[in-house]
Amino acid sequence: MTPREQLLHALPPYEELRAKLQEIVQQENGGLGFHMWAAIVDRDGYVLDVLFSGENRASEWPGSRAIAAQKANTGNAFSLDHFALSSANLYAPTQPGGSLFGLQESNPVDPDVAYEGNPLLYGTENDPMTGRRIGGINVFGGGLALYSADGVLLGGIGLSGDTSCTDHIIAWKLRHSVNLDNVPAGPDAESNTDNIIYNEHGPLEGFEHPTCFDTPGRGDHIEIGSNLPQDQPVGLEP
Repeated sequence: MTPREQLLHALPPYEELRAKLQEIVQQENGGLGFHMWAAIVDRDGYVLDVLFSGENRASEWPGSRAIAAQKANTGNAFSLDHFALSSANLYAPTQPGGSLFGLQESNPVDPDVAYEGNPLLYGTENDPMTGRRIGGINVFGGGLALYSADGVLLGGIGLSGDTSCTDHIIAWKLRHSVNLDNVPAGPDAESNTDNIIYNEHGPLEGFEHPTCFDTPGRGDHIEIGSNLPQDQPVGLEP
């Protein structure tokens, strides 16, 4: 099968995927506790799914629909079969003076894909974005590559709607829930994955990402995010 066929075969139906997202959003993920947009693209950048966790499309930030797809595109666009980069990993190197400064301007979002179509269909199985290439590069947390059981890069997933740190946490959990997290390697030295690398002190360097903030009762995003490779390990579930 082609990578696209493998991804379509591996993904659950829309309603099941949305149910997984809704369950994960209710967990302790740090941040604000807001509802989320999610998007999935194949290896060629074509959007396969766009969905939301709330009651309707007004339950989430409207702007996060396009950002979720942009993040999915980023996770796919800058990962390889042997090495994964999350959108969170791109934060520090794309700042002024960084080795990848300007990367976020290199592959702009297609505004026609982002905004055309009937808004009443946004986030449904018939979202106007599906089947089209959104493009875009996002350089804060929430975008991850998707890998098959045998380590083939199949596409990307993007989450948006809360703090960027929480977006990453929920994206990681959702990827894990569909068994598309067989990450071969990544820049996080502790886990050799594409996990977010927090810097709580001093200037950002390498592939680091700033910390965010939490509202009471949502959990500590630094602790939750740092422990993702242990609590939601990459690879097939036992």
